[in-house]
Amino acid sequence: MARSKPVTLGRRHLAHEWVSFDDPDEARTWVFDLTFLLSRWSCIFGRGCQGVLTGPAEELAQGCCSYGAHFVDDEDEGTVAAAAARLTADQWQHRAKARRGGWVVTDDAGARVTRLVNGACIFLNRPGFARGPGCALHVGALDAGERPLDWKPDVCWQLPLRRNDEVEGVRVTSTVRQWARSDWGEGGAEFHWWCTESPDAFSAGVPVYVALRDELVELTSEVAYALVASHCDARLERAKPLPHPAAKKR
Repeated sequence: MARSKPVTLGRRHLAHEWVSFDDPDEARTWVFDLTFLLSRWSCIFGRGCQGVLTGPAEELAQGCCSYGAHFVDDEDEGTVAAAAARLTADQWQHRAKARRGGWVVTDDAGARVTRLVNGACIFLNRPGFARGPGCALHVGALDAGERPLDWKPDVCWQLPLRRNDEVEGVRVTSTVRQWARSDWGEGGAEFHWWCTESPDAFSAGVPVYVALRDELVELTSEVAYALVASHCDARLERAKPLPHPAAKKR
């Protein structure tokens, strides 16, 4: 059964409405940030995104690619390895550098992460490149008629969504919500700008649950998505949803 109610989060008392469902196929409860899913957030890379450095850097067109992408496991890295092997020089500005020195490194904490070139991820094409700025993996996927999420590191295609699992006994509670700057760890506090906090990113023509259907299905399941999408449809028909705190700043 769905349960929907507003919840107050954090010191700023930013109200979000949440909905939860029991999964019909497994011992799992899904909890969704309904306020974010019903919002009109969209990625504004190249359209006002200020990046995640310590000051405004829209002109660099780095988005959230300034620090490279961490891989969650070997499968994640393997997916990107297969995709990188398919990229051509006209799709990937730093392809030659990757062939000479590799595109993945191990950081001081022992994590595997994409290599940085000139202050950003090696897969990031920069302003002035013939295909324009942006992720080479994204470009390659679209050229191949495939989904970018099937080519990119997990952390990259999941943004701005985040899933957290909590296990209690044999039951799992999985929460799907917006990615906050705090999810980046201590470094997130140094970001000059973060998109889910900015009203500039809340002007899309369709709500998040529609625009990011594929990403939500990958994060959850077809069944879970059908449940929350049905609830979102009904919620929009029934009454105006709770405005997203960031969108209210417009």
